[in-house]
Amino acid sequence: MEREHITFEECASNEAFYSPSRDRVVVPMKQQYKHINEYYSTTFHELTHSTGHKNRLDRLHTGADAAFGSETYSKEELVAEIGSASFMNLLGIETVRTFRNSAAYIQSWLKVLKSDNKFIVSASSKAEKAVNYIVSEQHRSG
Repeated sequence: MEREHITFEECASNEAFYSPSRDRVVVPMKQQYKHINEYYSTTFHELTHSTGHKNRLDRLHTGADAAFGSETYSKEELVAEIGSASFMNLLGIETVRTFRNSAAYIQSWLKVLKSDNKFIVSASSKAEKAVNYIVSEQHRSG
């Protein structure tokens, strides 16, 4: 993370987010989670968002276009959640609970997009690029 210049913080709050302007990921502290796998699911979701930064995969939009509930926002949420689910599976730490939570979250954003079935393919492709980016960067720094 240091090499990427991303700030990663665990805070005693219930908020998890990625701030593109500050290139900062914030997640609740591990101790706040009843199930540790949910901490990792949340963290991978936010880290997937971070790959959209202009200095990485340049996927994120700003301003009104990216406002909460907009089509752009909804699509990015799908990308981040698919990325998170991919990491959980890749690392072998996916549980029935995290799988169900991800599936429900993905379904909720698909409803916002009026079940645009074509976008799920695009979101999956973008999520795969994000996962590959993080994995390849980890290998370079390791």
